[in-house]
Amino acid sequence: VSVLVVACPCALSLATPAAITAATGYLARRGVLITRGHTLETLAHATHFVFDKTGTLTHGRYELLDVNVVNVPNGGADEQREQCLAWAAALESTSEHPIARALRNAAPRGGGVHANDVVNHPGAGVEGRIGNRRVRIGNVAFVAELAGEAPPDLLDGADNASIVALGEAGSVERSGWLAVFSLGDRVRDEAREVVRALLDRGKIVSLLSGDRPDVVRRVARELAIPHLIASARPQHKLDYVLRQQAAGDTIVMIGDGVNDAPVLAAASVSIAVGRGTDVARASADAILLTDRLHGVVEAVDAAGRTLAVIRQNLAW
Repeated sequence: VSVLVVACPCALSLATPAAITAATGYLARRGVLITRGHTLETLAHATHFVFDKTGTLTHGRYELLDVNVVNVPNGGADEQREQCLAWAAALESTSEHPIARALRNAAPRGGGVHANDVVNHPGAGVEGRIGNRRVRIGNVAFVAELAGEAPPDLLDGADNASIVALGEAGSVERSGWLAVFSLGDRVRDEAREVVRALLDRGKIVSLLSGDRPDVVRRVARELAIPHLIASARPQHKLDYVLRQQAAGDTIVMIGDGVNDAPVLAAASVSIAVGRGTDVARASADAILLTDRLHGVVEAVDAAGRTLAVIRQNLAW
């Protein structure tokens, strides 16, 4: 080995970095930014690809479909609807989540509602005070902890929609449930093609989402994803990835949001989509500079070719 190193130091020292530099430049031109040195080598050995749903497999551009007002006062449903939207926008005023943006866009302008003591509970929702009332917005279980048992017809007519609930502290005499917002999001056109390409390459593909089980199952069916976990909080996502890695899988996590930051940091390789949050991009090993999910497959193929070139360089 010593004689070999003395005889051709330049060839040995350039065999790996030259190939990695060429591959990194190629992927950058294709809209995939590699941010850490181990990414290409680990991608070449990846066995399991885990996708977040909202903003990753879907466009992340939610639209408000319906507002189901639960406690309607004498003033009428229309006034209660406007008030609930204003409260939702106030609680979500600082959130980067696509659902929060949709609620803010749907709220009446100039409502003059402000939320104080706002606390974000990752993967669950937001709690704060509006006036002297303690209010929560988020998933049904999170709101039920404050508002009491959910009404039996709460989710009627929302089979294919993402649900966000709004409620305040209830009492024995009165339920604290205020409203349920139904929101819709569209699956990316290329998502099915990308999933199929990964499956054809012998990879395991999973869908990991905090959304309702029926919504997650619909997306998994549409994209032919064989494995899914729904209603997953950030800790559940992290536990799942760590469990699969302990079983021997090399995990690639693809996500976009604040709730994905811990699992992006823990995965063998993490890829953040271009429109994701700053936290997600900072935690990622690679960033898709555009909204094209095809970059994931291109990165996998380039990583495999790079590893082959490195071996050829060393052999020469």
